[in-house]
This record gives sequence, structure tokens and C-alpha cells, in this order.
Amino acid sequence: MKLAVFFCVLCMFAVYSAQSASLYRWVDTDGKVHYTEQPPPPSAARKVEEKTIGTPPADDGQLPYASRLAAKNFPVTLYNSGCGEACTKAREHLTQRGVPFNEKDAGMPDVQAELKKLIGALEVPVLAVGTVTRLKGYEPGAWNAALDEAGYPKSAPFLRPKSKQPVKADAKGEQKPVTGGGEGKP
Repeated sequence: MKLAVFFCVLCMFAVYSAQSASLYRWVDTDGKVHYTEQPPPPSAARKVEEKTIGTPPADDGQLPYASRLAAKNFPVTLYNSGCGEACTKAREHLTQRGVPFNEKDAGMPDVQAELKKLIGALEVPVLAVGTVTRLKGYEPGAWNAALDEAGYPKSAPFLRPKSKQPVKADAKGEQKPVTGGGEGKP
């Protein structure tokens, strides 16, 4: 019995480690190629390549196929800050429509430089859909048109909530799941 438990734990560890492993290929100063699981020492490596091995993490699976495909082909980024009503409505618009998006805080210096390069100005909110569409300011019609063109569904997908098992309190006040179809009868 102990051997079976040990084997199960060992298998779970092997599966977990295989999913998140990185492999480093690096060339040392003598031109010799090395493959290791640890990053090379900075002074010893001339050229370093990091490769992720194993399977990537599982997709959310909650989103419908159309949303996942659109997010893969045309990822959405919202450049936002605490600018008030426009920024709040911009975030709510994407959330209500069920669009997966990456939000970047335009108050950070690196994001400001990225935003200036992207649209030539420092203004928010800015919606980036894929690598081509950039919309300054919040205008629901234009945002919907850009999201429609990218293939995002027009409304948030209905995600069925996980069903909860009904509970009933016993004489001591402890909650226990109701089994069978009766009113707590054995």
C-alpha cells in the first residue's frame, strides 16, 4: 500500500515537473555546446537559448472557441489609468463583452514610452486590437466595430456556474450535504 502511494506521488511530481521545465542551450567561451536545466553562469556563456519543454499550461477552456481564436490572432490590450469615467467605462465595456484583455497602467514610465511609440501621445484610454488597430479615447461604436472585425463575440458568453450540492443543517447546526432525494431521511 505504501509503495502504491509513493508511486502515485512520484508520478504526479514527474507530470508536474515535465509541464514546467526549461532547458538551456548555451555555448561556452571555448565553443562547446551545453544543455542544462539551470541557467549558465553569466561569465561562462557566450550564447544562451532558453527552451520550454513539455506541454504548455492548459487553456482556460471557459471561453468559447471564437473568443479563444480571436484572442490568439488579435490580442487586446487596454492602456488605462485612473483617468476617471472614460477609463472605467472602457474597462467595463471589455469585461461586459467578455473580451479577454491585458491592461497596462499608463502611469508607469515604461508603459508611457510604449504608448508614445504606439500612438504618438500620452492619452488614455487606448485600445489595441492585434498589431494594427489602435483606438484613442473611449467610443463604444468604434470599439465594438474593431472587436467585431477581430472576431470577438458580440456579447459575453454564458458560462454555466458550477452546481453546488445542496446542504442541510443537522441538529448540532453543522451543515452536511443532502444525499438522495429526501428531506435528510436516512
